[in-house]
Amino acid sequence: MPIVAQSTETTDWVSRFADEVIEESERRAPGKPVVVASGLSPSGPIHLGNLREVMTPHLVADEIRRRGHEVRHLISWDDYDRYRKVPNGVEGTDASWAEHIGKPLTSVPAPAGSPYPNWAEHFKAAMIASLAELGVEFDGISQTAQYTSGVYREQILHAMKHRGDIDAILEQYRTKKAPAKKQQQKAVDAAELEAEAGSGAAEEDDGSSGSAGYFPYKPFCGACGKDLTTVTAYDDDTTELTYVCTEDGFTETVLLSEFNRGKLVWKVDWPMRWAYEGVIFEPSGVDHSSPGSSFQVGGQIVGIFGGERPIGPMYAFVGISGMAKMSSSKGGVPTPADALQIMEPQLLRWLYARRRPNQSFKIAFDQEIQRLYDEWDKLDAKVADGSALPADVAAHSRAVRTAAGELPRTPRPLPYRTLASVADITAGAEDQTLRILGELDPANPLSTLDEVRPRLDKAEAWINTHVPADQRTIVRDEPDIDLLKSLDEPARQSLRLLVDGLADHWSLDGLSHLVYGVPKVQAGFSAEATAKELPPEIKTAQRTFFALLYHLLVSRDTGPRLPTLLLAVGQERVRSLLGE
Repeated sequence: MPIVAQSTETTDWVSRFADEVIEESERRAPGKPVVVASGLSPSGPIHLGNLREVMTPHLVADEIRRRGHEVRHLISWDDYDRYRKVPNGVEGTDASWAEHIGKPLTSVPAPAGSPYPNWAEHFKAAMIASLAELGVEFDGISQTAQYTSGVYREQILHAMKHRGDIDAILEQYRTKKAPAKKQQQKAVDAAELEAEAGSGAAEEDDGSSGSAGYFPYKPFCGACGKDLTTVTAYDDDTTELTYVCTEDGFTETVLLSEFNRGKLVWKVDWPMRWAYEGVIFEPSGVDHSSPGSSFQVGGQIVGIFGGERPIGPMYAFVGISGMAKMSSSKGGVPTPADALQIMEPQLLRWLYARRRPNQSFKIAFDQEIQRLYDEWDKLDAKVADGSALPADVAAHSRAVRTAAGELPRTPRPLPYRTLASVADITAGAEDQTLRILGELDPANPLSTLDEVRPRLDKAEAWINTHVPADQRTIVRDEPDIDLLKSLDEPARQSLRLLVDGLADHWSLDGLSHLVYGVPKVQAGFSAEATAKELPPEIKTAQRTFFALLYHLLVSRDTGPRLPTLLLAVGQERVRSLLGE
């Protein structure tokens, strides 16, 4: 039985697009499944910017499924694209890989040590695994398989027959020719931008223009396997085509009606597929908003194939805390797999669901991840008690479940920052971790670490992979005798008040009350006094007290939250390190 969308979800961007897509699908293809699409080029690590190309239509498709409609979310793997450059940051590659530039991605060997048969399959595999963890349902289409099996033969012949019409459309956007070197760099820059945008792949030209005229088709050379070819002759009636390779001079004459070793250039290939698949909704990157971009030009070319341009919202770039805009061809940028190593799928889904496609946002791999988790947990609580705003309820719903059901979640989601602190202090020792986490709430003790997984595992991974060694917490082995001897009487008294209260306050909430209460009591106030009832000097006294504790426990000015740190260290060791 289909899940019916809640009325509160009508205020979010996903529902608005779903309304529009359903209406448009009924107009274009009544009675047929709604088709949404994404395009990914496995030219290197598929990064978190590319993920927006998938998550935007996924969220819309899932809303449509919740309403009881049949939907196909196509992910077109542009694995028949040319290998453009050797990306940085890919292990097992070096300058020698440049010899493969110009070949289809599926004809390039996989990076050294990979279990996969070629370059494209290597990078597709990681993305497919991540999409499964994220609950993304899709139909994958290999463009290598489509082209080499002849699926697009009629479309290719049609494009060649109408090459004059295609050329006329493209000519509207071609600028005055620059010097050859400058023009070549401009083409490469444009290719980079389109690859970063995530909507399919990028070609470095819009067709084969030689003495025989314009052709929207590029054969791969029968000798070197590269697309550095120019069509020199073509007969519409016989489909006889002759090309020459500018790399090695190889020339060949074939019948295009039987030939499957080539592809339409990108600006023609993309609209051809819109028409072939009947795509109703497909987003495109911000670069496609400019005149002459693939999405804009494709909107005119698609009519040649008897189709219409999809509803296509422009999506903004996704950034990483402390990093510039991502580019898979440049390497070294985080992928969905990297994010899922430190984040639960629900959090990552929420980051994409809560922002409209045209809003940029950042994904945190630094300390900011703790704040994001705090924000997520607060939303979770508000949804549970009914106090969340409708749009927030909708984004939360899209994060925790799909039309197929709930995503697996941590049974007992303790605060991420607490789990990270414990993982930091214990270095992953499970017995110690269970002891500390079991003491957080004595009234409801943790019995097994499985109750806090996978969130615990994500927090441990973050500590181990993204927290610099000089920021890790190392508890002292012995008391700092010199510091203890140098303390004045008020400081000694603060330590005695803390130590005397440990046994009665040995829980996360209890220790929070204790450490904040000591400076209040010393100043003559009740430990229960609120900030409004206290003079500003109390905050200063608290900061001074906290700094003293950190120095005595971990020899630093700061560290994990003190209640968590105290629990981790244990009562007897705390007493010893504080000189009692």
